Amino acid sequence: MSETITPYQDKDATKKAQVADMFNNISKTYDFLNHFLSLGIDIIWRKKAINELKKDQPQLILDVATGTGDFAFEALSILKPKKIIGVDISQGMLDIAQQKIDKRQLGDKFEIKLGDSEKLPFEADAFDAVTVAFGVRNFENLEVGLADIHRVLKTGGKAVILEFSKPKAFPIKQLYNFYFAYITPGIGKIFSKDARAYSYLPESVAAFPDGEKFISLMHKAGFKHTKHRPLTFGICSIYTGVK
Repeated sequence: MSETITPYQDKDATKKAQVADMFNNISKTYDFLNHFLSLGIDIIWRKKAINELKKDQPQLILDVATGTGDFAFEALSILKPKKIIGVDISQGMLDIAQQKIDKRQLGDKFEIKLGDSEKLPFEADAFDAVTVAFGVRNFENLEVGLADIHRVLKTGGKAVILEFSKPKAFPIKQLYNFYFAYITPGIGKIFSKDARAYSYLPESVAAFPDGEKFISLMHKAGFKHTKHRPLTFGICSIYTGVK
């Protein structure tokens, strides 16, 4: 595993605590910046990831690191499950998600909980599917988090993980690195008032064990039939595995 990358240079706080603080700080501008910085492509990525579950027709889904709920809302629309439960360590992000749930009157379909993605507050073998969109990169202990996702899945259940990856082909790699290193933190500072949060983004992506390295970690956690699907020149990837 790579070195631990944290949002803030606070040696007295765990990565988990710093990630929670970061998302609390940027929660009000998170959705806008997500779509703005990705030029809206993140919406397409989410739909592609959710479509990985279409043939499985899961009825109870856990959305780990649910944030403001965008992935879960899209999953409700496409998959029509009986219920989605979203869990996140940031109360600020969950507050935004709850506002959306109330506005759309989806309280019977989408429930949110404050919780640790590496110690999920659920029984084993509880969910038909588990999804994580742009969240595993922020786990303090990736192997522990993957093992707990595996634990709460029913036998035969599928995990779908959407995460940034590192493009390797010229000139996409160079353009991507420049955009992430210089443009993203600048825009993030202007709109979120937390420049460090958007400097952490490229640093955490660079340190993340993507591609086959991540597939190996999924195998170690117990997943079978794993697949890795790069999107948009390798800027993002979908990982799937079955319990």
